[in-house]
Amino acid sequence: MKRQLLDILACPVCRYSPLVLDEVLTDGEDIKEGLIRCPKCNSTYPIVEGIPDMLPPKDR
Repeated sequence: MKRQLLDILACPVCRYSPLVLDEVLTDGEDIKEGLIRCPKCNSTYPIVEGIPDMLPPKDR
């Protein structure tokens, strides 16, 4: 996932933006592993192998 993608992402649960990124593994500007968090509703979205899973937690 490119770091710049955070600028356009919003929480699918509450529509809040901007989201918070917790990086675990990066490769330059690419985020390979990590977690995207919504500070408003506390929903979390994992980044696995560079792909953010933006499904609401109840739908996973």
